[in-house]
Amino acid sequence: MKIAKIDTLHADGGWRPWTFVRIETDSGLVGWGECSDNRSPYGIAGSVRDLTPLLLGQDPRPIERLYWDMLRATRQNYGGVSFKAMAGIELALWDIKGKALGVPVYELFGGPLRDRMRLYWSHCGTTRARMGHMLGTPPLKSYDDVAALGREVVRRGFTALKTNMVIPGDPATVYFPGFASGINTTDGAPSVEILEAIDRLIGTFRQAVGPKVGLCLDLNYNFRTEGVLRIAKLLEKYDMQWVEYDNWDPDALLQIKQSTTTRLASCESLVSLRQYRPFLEKHAVDVAIIDVPWNGFSPSVQIGRLAEACEINIAPHNYYSHLADLHALHLCAVLPNVRIMEIDIDDVPWKSTLVTKAPTIKDGHIWLSDAPGWGADIDEKVLAEHPWPKPGEAGQRLFYGMDPKQMTARP
Repeated sequence: MKIAKIDTLHADGGWRPWTFVRIETDSGLVGWGECSDNRSPYGIAGSVRDLTPLLLGQDPRPIERLYWDMLRATRQNYGGVSFKAMAGIELALWDIKGKALGVPVYELFGGPLRDRMRLYWSHCGTTRARMGHMLGTPPLKSYDDVAALGREVVRRGFTALKTNMVIPGDPATVYFPGFASGINTTDGAPSVEILEAIDRLIGTFRQAVGPKVGLCLDLNYNFRTEGVLRIAKLLEKYDMQWVEYDNWDPDALLQIKQSTTTRLASCESLVSLRQYRPFLEKHAVDVAIIDVPWNGFSPSVQIGRLAEACEINIAPHNYYSHLADLHALHLCAVLPNVRIMEIDIDDVPWKSTLVTKAPTIKDGHIWLSDAPGWGADIDEKVLAEHPWPKPGEAGQRLFYGMDPKQMTARP
């Protein structure tokens, strides 16, 4: 069996593109991997094309060797789009190997430790604030609407949610200074007004969902260390599942972690065991977040096992299509130290039809299947019906798909 063809395909994911690697063999087997990143989809596709000559004609089954061949070819571009392209290829290769052997990918890594994984509803309120006009979801005009969303989460069986800095209104806005431009957008210092808005948002959710539902607030890279520490201290009274904050400095994260009882999650932007190592060895976070479409499956397993050796739980970073849901689920299946799994619930209506078999999601859990490979393929007909960018679009949409009126650097 030899690799005959490698393609990179984009689908419209509403507020972001979904990016897939399709590898076809001369025996007819096809493998799929997802490596979505709405910041640089063209860069990832270009990197896949750059790596293709290295792989064509090769046996797809010695995956570790092929990965190291790609790594040696790109190690001067360490990280970023090169690693995400390698991840998409590696994921598609595992799909081929699982299908060739007639087993799920998780069986190739020792078999499952669990048959389901608890989920948290990600971008809860965030997606409705920025994409409600497209999805037809209820508006978030007031904090009463936020409370109603919290009750909906509980009613639909979820035991945890994550939101961003959503400010209800007509229209609702999302406080994203890191993605805005102009004066005062690089300071990373929360104003009194944004602290009050965060307090009211999380307080509203907590009152609506009760004391047992996990609450997470994702701050991305939007503040500096001192600002995040102020927010984490402010939220101690709500017994958060975690505050999520991205920072390239493990000492800065350790300072936050040691200064508050609010649990800290981070690391979603890291790629490779080498990048994770100082964060894990310093015990800089309570939960290490791993992005499988950006790292690949075997590297993600290695990262998760190092986290376990450092007494740290992991959680997959996962806001993509159902194919990536399956990548993340298989990771959860083979690791003993998984806190919870992320998933987007508010999403485009064609999400479930884009895969040949959507995963089973019920009672706030996602269930493992015994189908070979990842357990589903991309339906190429449906993908063709939802191209990205859409015909007539000049190029990439505004970041996160938001109208400028819905994105603000000041509350």
